[in-house]
Amino acid sequence: MPQINTKSAPTSNHKTTPKKSNSLIIRSIKFLKKTFTRVEGAVLLSSVILIGIGIYFFSVFYGDYDLLHIERMTSFWGLVLMGVFSILLVYKVSLFLFMLVKYIQYKPIASVTDQELPTCTIIVPAYNEGKQVWDTLMSLTQSDYPQNKLELLAIDDGSKDDTWEWMLKAKTQLGDRLVILQQPENKGKRHALYRGFNLGTGSIFVTVDSDSVVKEDTLRNLVSPFVNNDTCGAVAGNIRVLNNKKEMLPKMLDVSFVQSFEFIRSAESKLNSVLCTPGALAAYRSSAVHQCLPEWINQSFMGNPSDIGEDRAMTNMILKQGKHVLFQSNAVAYTNVPVEYTGLYKMFIRWGRSNVRENIEMSKYVFTNFRDGKKSGARLLFVSQFLEIMMSFPVLFLMLFFIVTHPLLFIGSTFLSILVISTFSVIFYAYSYKITEAFWAYSYSILYTFGLFWITPYAIVTANRRGWLTRGLAEKK
Repeated sequence: MPQINTKSAPTSNHKTTPKKSNSLIIRSIKFLKKTFTRVEGAVLLSSVILIGIGIYFFSVFYGDYDLLHIERMTSFWGLVLMGVFSILLVYKVSLFLFMLVKYIQYKPIASVTDQELPTCTIIVPAYNEGKQVWDTLMSLTQSDYPQNKLELLAIDDGSKDDTWEWMLKAKTQLGDRLVILQQPENKGKRHALYRGFNLGTGSIFVTVDSDSVVKEDTLRNLVSPFVNNDTCGAVAGNIRVLNNKKEMLPKMLDVSFVQSFEFIRSAESKLNSVLCTPGALAAYRSSAVHQCLPEWINQSFMGNPSDIGEDRAMTNMILKQGKHVLFQSNAVAYTNVPVEYTGLYKMFIRWGRSNVRENIEMSKYVFTNFRDGKKSGARLLFVSQFLEIMMSFPVLFLMLFFIVTHPLLFIGSTFLSILVISTFSVIFYAYSYKITEAFWAYSYSILYTFGLFWITPYAIVTANRRGWLTRGLAEKK
């Protein structure tokens, strides 16, 4: 009997395998529950299902695509259309590969020593920001930048909430390290910055949005390129999403921001031509700012004063001076973004209108001898953005025609495109951050394709309109 029992021991051990397997499954389920809420899980699962259904439709109705191709090849305008889109496809693929090479070549500039760091004026404009402005100011004063080289200005732009009270509290705690100013009335972010630019004494200006917080080494990393490059006129910071712990839209936008900054702006930086230094975190050489300050504050479009796109406009004017505009991936700021669809599309409309306006302005100088050295990179980036604007209406009309005539084929080809394009974003985000969060790229791409496709055409036809659109009262913290 003992021998039988001994021989049966392996059988007993074998029975533990399912237990280990079940334990692994349970841990995986617990991890997923901890990572995603039920709603988030449902959205991610729905995204995967929709892409799967789309691919199925494409495989079933692919024959219709062949018929469409044959019909186009037998008509003059069909040939023209096929030719144009073929050229654009080759151009976009070539541009992507070119930008990928530039991204691989990119490296952020390491921080210089305390002795080499320049004097720096930080300007924080605030409107209806509540307690968040206090958090912003505290994060800035916790930077490892030499205090004797730092000047911090906070400007309340006529807020209607308790923003000024929070600035007073910050002043009480920080004393002479902080200067607070109050506009007599709400004039807009551009005018608040203008006041700071005129009062600041630093050789470098840093602008930080009042709903952003920075890392300890952000400031020194942000301004270091000015020390190593006399031609550098501006530097863009690396923007991540601050309020992405609970809401889904911020989670999606965080993945989008990583793509936009750490890939696109890295590549643009290698061309010395970052097209937009973000308002959430940017640095400018003071001499370059003062050179274009009168034009910037008096900028207008179609007879109306410009009260949006101040960051893109400043970048454009500094590029026009022949200066380099770079990006620092190691200078990170976390900023709040809209949590609802209404706020999201309003933010995108504002960005879209600014993009239209500044591309028109850029067209006036980009093909001139506007700076020494290579100019092809800036021209390439301009052409890319210009084509996106020009093709927005043809693509919209073609999409609507496709929906009416071949709806299932449209769904299939669209979701297949989403899978192909967004997979790069997933891989790119997962490489540096959490793979579980990377899958929000699929959900965001679906949202943008079906819920925000109208932004660019609408921004074009309303480019002359004024208004910040999202400057309402901040929610009480």
